[in-house]
Amino acid sequence: MITENLHPKSKGLDTLSTGGIFDLMSADNRTVLKAVEAAREPICRAIEDAYNTIRGGGTLLYVGAGTSGRLGVLDASEMYPTFSAPPTMIQAVIAGGADALTTPVEGAEDDVLAGCEAVKLITSNDMVLGITASGTAPYVLSALKEAKRRGAKIWLLTCNDYKCDFCPDSINVVTGPELIAGSTRLKAGTATKIVLNMISTSVMIKLGRVYDGYMVDVVPSNEKLKKRAVKIVSEITNCSVERAKELISASGGNPKTAILMEMKKLTKDEAKAAIDNSGGSLRAALKS
Repeated sequence: MITENLHPKSKGLDTLSTGGIFDLMSADNRTVLKAVEAAREPICRAIEDAYNTIRGGGTLLYVGAGTSGRLGVLDASEMYPTFSAPPTMIQAVIAGGADALTTPVEGAEDDVLAGCEAVKLITSNDMVLGITASGTAPYVLSALKEAKRRGAKIWLLTCNDYKCDFCPDSINVVTGPELIAGSTRLKAGTATKIVLNMISTSVMIKLGRVYDGYMVDVVPSNEKLKKRAVKIVSEITNCSVERAKELISASGGNPKTAILMEMKKLTKDEAKAAIDNSGGSLRAALKS
């Protein structure tokens, strides 16, 4: 496993100044984007599979252990506030359960039975993305095997040049040795976060939950997001901030509905119906 090897530039790492450590880590991090770009083709295929799964009513499930699992949970948890996506769209499980988010759970990564249990609700309509920097975490691989047995689409995301015999669809973002051997929260973790961002965000864009660069399905659950929702409505419709606030209130807190109400002069219910009839796409609803 390349991520376990000693980095060629780590000799004397513990003797460097603060600036020296910064420079070395900064230079090493610049290699991450190249590794991600080299995996463009499988990443795009995984996005298409995830999109088709969710569009067909299925769930995308991330399964991971350690840092990889935490990043999966983080990405999935951002889907509702950012895109108003119901929890059935993208979910995540981590070896060791919720406790493992903040505290290492001894042996969790090696628990094969728990990996199988993690996907007990998966069906042939779903897709499971296993996340393991090494590519070999038993918890993750057993979950993928069980998901495959249940007929689900399976993918493996790893930061090693690892080939899985039962899972031919894999994203290999080969980030190389870490400056601290085996510490995959560094480059491998950064690469994993980038890939998960690409997958989930691309799916949401394709589902119509983004208009231009605006998150038109944002849930205005705090003051910052309320201001963002108002800004989105105001800028897209070219209305005043006060008018945008009125529209947000009248729409029940949904910018997409508010925009359609203003631009097509519809009631709240009419706007919602138009969005539903357009497959959730604001652009399509505005054209209809």
